[in-house]
Amino acid sequence: MLQLLKKRVDPSELLESRLYNEQSFYGALTKDIKKAQRSVIIESPFLTEKRVAQFVKLFRKLKKRGVRVRVNSRIPYHHDNKTLEVQAWKAAKLLRSYGVKVYFYKDMRHRKLVMIDGIILWDGSLNVLSQSHSKEVMRRTVSVQLCQQMLNFTGAGRWHW
Repeated sequence: MLQLLKKRVDPSELLESRLYNEQSFYGALTKDIKKAQRSVIIESPFLTEKRVAQFVKLFRKLKKRGVRVRVNSRIPYHHDNKTLEVQAWKAAKLLRSYGVKVYFYKDMRHRKLVMIDGIILWDGSLNVLSQSHSKEVMRRTVSVQLCQQMLNFTGAGRWHW
């Protein structure tokens, strides 16, 4: 793992990044997702029906074009209250009904990431598939190198779809 952190990153790639807040994020993310050609990976520790409903029709269109969509989240029974657990199960059922691959993990993951086509990396504090009233920040970086670094760091580069 230390080798991943030691790998040099071309500093010029960091110049193609921009910060978004909870108000500006969703419009920009939707534009990126619409342009996806191969894959969309979302890591969101929390899922709600309301937020997922904003994306499922778009995900269905991607699936029809052959774009793979995957959502990683923490296993719903790890949530602190029953309402969040029930919301996560309902949201996952909705995502799956639109052809999205949903995977739950027991490791209490808390990462908030979106990786599109191995080129665009969104990362920050916003729970992509559940956020509603909190103040957040997300950074959009266009960089094959940094996206690959995140895929390797998280293990996402080894998944079999």
